[in-house]
Amino acid sequence: MDAPLDTFRSSTVGWLRGSLAGWGTILLGLAGIITTAAGTLGMDSNRRLVPLLLTLIALGIAGYVWLRNLAATYVLTEERLIIRRGIVMKSIDEIELYRVKDIRLNFSLINQLADIGTIAIHSSDETTRDGYLVIPDVPQARERRETLRRLVDTARQKRQVREFDMHRDV
Repeated sequence: MDAPLDTFRSSTVGWLRGSLAGWGTILLGLAGIITTAAGTLGMDSNRRLVPLLLTLIALGIAGYVWLRNLAATYVLTEERLIIRRGIVMKSIDEIELYRVKDIRLNFSLINQLADIGTIAIHSSDETTRDGYLVIPDVPQARERRETLRRLVDTARQKRQVREFDMHRDV
């Protein structure tokens, strides 16, 4: 197996800083903490549970995103993109870089401020037969996309592979 050039995961901190859902989760947690701290004076015990519940919901959302991101690791080599998924039940999938047809980078204004983005890869490989492989919340997404694009070009030249687009004339 060839040596890894880059290994990365989706970023939970990037998701918190760089998405509306992340900001909403932070605000939900802060609202629960502040309300709990301010409401301990003069509130009955039933009303104190609501702000605490908000904080627990925020922690649950952040925990879910963290586990989702922990469960997928992406390894980029000169020949392949290797996707390792799972915590208990693991799977390994590979996309041969010479088969990559399209690399798309999506990012919002908030994503740009947090320097994250979503990379979507379409290839002739079985992994992406049903659609794009979507890698959300990638740190330094622009640089990683350019590296991936350059490696795809190199892999195609090495294997002397060319892409042909077939169009049906109607």
